[in-house]
Amino acid sequence: MEKILDLISKEITDAFIACGYDAKYGKVTISNRPDLCEYQCNGSMAAAKEYKKAPFMIADEIVEKLKDNPVFEQIESVKPGFINIKLSNEFLGRYISDMNNDARFGVKEPEKVKTIVIDYGGPNVAKPLHVGHLRSAVIGESVKRICRFAGHKVIGDVHLGDWGLQMGLIITELKYRKPELVYFDDTYTGEYPKEAPFTISELEEIYPAASAKSKVDEAFKEEAKEATHLLQQGNRGYTALWNHILNVSVSDLRKNYDNLNVEFDLWKKESDAQPYVPDMVEYFKKNNYAYISEGALVVDVKEDTDTKEIPPCIVLKSDGSSLYQTTDLATIVERMKLFNPDHIIYLADKRQEMHFVQVFRCAKKTGLVYDDTKLTFIGFGTMNGKDGKPFKTREGGVMRLEYLIKEINDAVYEKIMQNREMSEEEARQIAKTVGLSALKYGDLSNQAAKDYIFDTDRFTSFEGNTGPYILYTIVRIKSILTKYAELGNDISDAHVIRTPETESEKSLMLQLSKFNDVIEQAYEETAPHKICQFIYDLSNAFNHFYHETKIIAETDTDKQKGYIALISFTKDILEKCIDLLGFSAPERM
Repeated sequence: MEKILDLISKEITDAFIACGYDAKYGKVTISNRPDLCEYQCNGSMAAAKEYKKAPFMIADEIVEKLKDNPVFEQIESVKPGFINIKLSNEFLGRYISDMNNDARFGVKEPEKVKTIVIDYGGPNVAKPLHVGHLRSAVIGESVKRICRFAGHKVIGDVHLGDWGLQMGLIITELKYRKPELVYFDDTYTGEYPKEAPFTISELEEIYPAASAKSKVDEAFKEEAKEATHLLQQGNRGYTALWNHILNVSVSDLRKNYDNLNVEFDLWKKESDAQPYVPDMVEYFKKNNYAYISEGALVVDVKEDTDTKEIPPCIVLKSDGSSLYQTTDLATIVERMKLFNPDHIIYLADKRQEMHFVQVFRCAKKTGLVYDDTKLTFIGFGTMNGKDGKPFKTREGGVMRLEYLIKEINDAVYEKIMQNREMSEEEARQIAKTVGLSALKYGDLSNQAAKDYIFDTDRFTSFEGNTGPYILYTIVRIKSILTKYAELGNDISDAHVIRTPETESEKSLMLQLSKFNDVIEQAYEETAPHKICQFIYDLSNAFNHFYHETKIIAETDTDKQKGYIALISFTKDILEKCIDLLGFSAPERM
């Protein structure tokens, strides 16, 4: 389906052309004065200079040409040259009916299906997820779902951090604690145990202990570096331990991501890119892309148009070891080989922007990707506490993500039990669903790049621009539909959306008509917050309609069926949107 704005713009553009003006002046936008009109065209103001006419004279001509057009209920010229537009109820009703009958609610299939890889999550193994991992997971999951609904082939990759000194630190600390383990016996040739010699709790304690020790014990740090080197050289015992670390960590990570309703298509790791590093380095050298600078192998990525210094991209350190740049470049090589993506999107803290500028430029300059391969970095801001500083526990430490989820769920549970009588089990289940909406909507309703304040009381409120308010609106619609069915009516018979008759009914339809445009914008700009704003406005429009309309008490059967069809469609749109944001609605609240 064509977007409603495009259909209106076509009518206005045709009028500009018919009156002898350039088509570019016929663009229509949503009105910035909804008290005066629904849409507006300011093209006459811009055309005035080119055609040396007063803008109101041009606007008068356009309006005269369109005065009998059935698309418009009212179209008028307003000095100094604005064109104010109100749609006809019949046109709007037909448009919403067509959306309702379309399997994709008016969202077009893409002309070309793209392959998109989204790199998000990015946790390190052997460490628990903490609040710093929230934004990458939540934003990345939503971007993945939006791209997929837009019609593209999308591959989500968690991209685990499993390579580097942290592995050596864990292995060395484990050797001190349990030197009797067969993994440290160089003469052992048998099969290694299938069970890991540690639990996830022990593993999560071992790493920070080892890290702290390495900061004060130089000998221990050197041992850890040597263990890292031996692991990367394929030491048999260390490789077996590394696999145990991975298996125990990934099992715990999956559980925590499941609680966030976040799913990955791939559980790739930094180590997966290592086999591609030698050939990539040789390729850089052979084609004179890289050179030695202060012992390190680097690629220049600065450009003449740069307004600030862009340092070279370091491919190998002076001792020949890899860096994050090396791994990310080799991962690009791997992704191009495995998936040949049209677009790769990365989610990470916005403070890593320079890293991705260097990596992207290096990949383009050296031909690791095609000229038309799109590389996008979505840098997100910080989640802060009420004091405006990065979110911490009461003791001042970094909060584990599972504790944050529990805090939100408990707050929602308390509110549910204050206002409703239901079993504790049902209340807990509903609190989990509503709590996830509070957490995700609280994050996603902000532009990704902006810092935001995490406020449990505000996020869990059932009023205002919050996830629970959106869910409450959906549950309210479900309740009306249930009552309608309980009165002996068949909801499937109520599927025809009628011409709106009241202002609140028309306002609801106008809001619904924006859906395909919002999805297109959210996809093009990788911006889930645009969907949040849309469903907040849609929820407000529905609740205004609900309070002004007797739906269940309506005695005109056809009119009542039209109402039921309209609110059913509203529910479908809201549910599709929250699914794109990564959460769902309960049956009751």
